[in-house]
Amino acid sequence: MNFDRVCIEAIGFQLPPVVVSSLDIERQLAPVYERLRLPEGRLELMSGIAERRFWEPRTPISGPSCRSAQAALDLAEVDPAQIGCLIHASVCRDYLEPATACRVHAALNLPAECWVHDLSNACLGILSGMVQVANLIQSGVIKAGIVVGTESARNLVEATIAALNADQTLTRQSIKPSFASLTIGSGSCAILLCDRSLSRTENLLTTAVARAECQHHDLCQSEGDQAGAAMQPLMQTDSEQLLHAGVGVGSRTFSALLEHAGADRSQFDRTVCHQVGVAHRKLMLDTLQLPVHTDYSTFQWLGNTGSVALPMALAAGISSGSIASGHRVALLGIGSGINSVMMSTKWHRPQVAGELDENARQHLSRSAIDQLATP
Repeated sequence: MNFDRVCIEAIGFQLPPVVVSSLDIERQLAPVYERLRLPEGRLELMSGIAERRFWEPRTPISGPSCRSAQAALDLAEVDPAQIGCLIHASVCRDYLEPATACRVHAALNLPAECWVHDLSNACLGILSGMVQVANLIQSGVIKAGIVVGTESARNLVEATIAALNADQTLTRQSIKPSFASLTIGSGSCAILLCDRSLSRTENLLTTAVARAECQHHDLCQSEGDQAGAAMQPLMQTDSEQLLHAGVGVGSRTFSALLEHAGADRSQFDRTVCHQVGVAHRKLMLDTLQLPVHTDYSTFQWLGNTGSVALPMALAAGISSGSIASGHRVALLGIGSGINSVMMSTKWHRPQVAGELDENARQHLSRSAIDQLATP
């Protein structure tokens, strides 16, 4: 689908305060590593993920979501009365009911006429919500809308560590499906979209395509549905099959994006993929015939942050100056299921709001230098 009146007006984000290295996690897994004779450093070596972040214990999901959404709203200088839709789209949420979006709606003092709901689509939640809001804007139903989400990795990672340490039957083969759970990180991001008539930026969302190949739905699954602050799921992921199936779906989705956007791959100045790890990124870019030096990534220091991974990488790319005015950027989303959503965007005045600590500033500085140093 193509849009001619939808703008990505502002992005707001929140970084969790607790930095957890892959070495920290391996030290907590010392009983398993010693028994199976696994070498220290294996987690970072295989994934390319050196760090991820956690929220403080008992942080409600809606807390960072409220702050991210408020940051985007303030930056855009859009009257809250103009917001016609609010979607909370992360995997994590506060409760089974009501929708986590309800607390964000109340905190932002949005109008009673606003459409308010949660949306769940694994790592594609934010992108899927953006498509819903974009269609409402394009059709003239609303003037502006916000899509926001917060992912929390602490309980998943800690539950996985506890389960692995307690399982005396584990082998080098049987531990593999739990590996992906140790790469998960936390974060929060909000995207504010508006009608072009309200925009001060002219950051255009021009094209969005989707593809569903759900015969692969069993390659990455959590336990039964759990919600709330005590959520402690375990995940089973066939990483190898998921990698190749996901890249195949992504390749076919990217072909559709080029067709609908009327573009050639060489016309994209930057790309942002879903942030999984080094193997996924390399195979995806190689398969799509896209250069690595124009792709912006954050998985090295944020891990895989689920639905907010790609939006936060986009925000980081803008914050670092790697994504700038005049750039045409492809957003290449893939989520378990397997589903894919990809977008073509044109940036004239990219703007983001969020606090950066010294650790984050160092990572952004290094990423900008790395991009300047490559052809």
